[in-house]
Amino acid sequence: MKPRVSLQDSALRNGNFSLRIDPIRNEDTGLYEAQVKYNTEVHSCHVELGVITVTLSPPNPVVENDLLLMSCNSSHRASLVEICWFHNEHPGPTSRTFCSLPGGLSILRPAMSDAGSWRCQLRYSDNEIISATYNLQILGFDGPTNPVVYAAAGSAAD
Repeated sequence: MKPRVSLQDSALRNGNFSLRIDPIRNEDTGLYEAQVKYNTEVHSCHVELGVITVTLSPPNPVVENDLLLMSCNSSHRASLVEICWFHNEHPGPTSRTFCSLPGGLSILRPAMSDAGSWRCQLRYSDNEIISATYNLQILGFDGPTNPVVYAAAGSAAD
């Protein structure tokens, strides 16, 4: 897994034996064991790593008005009950939520307003809830609806 894996050597003296994996891949899913030997004592811990993946079809960035399918999958072993998608979760006119049975989220004609933070939340039959955030980029025209722009003589116009 090198060079994606590292230990923070400076934290070892303080008892922090954390393992960092960057970036995470689907094949990193599984059970990890850490063993620490100190004098004659051996301490160990087990951590299970699950991975959640957000995929786009077509891949990011998406062109405005092209069909977009977003899907979200996890390595969790229970049955998937529901997927919810949250767009720009802060309150406001662009905040939206979509919930459905297992499957992807289709946006038939994505617009510039669809760009931004999307969070998928997976709910499983064992009541486990797993989520991931994805920053969606849309390529398109984000200008005035009226094609005429007025600017003062001597100033700049965008």
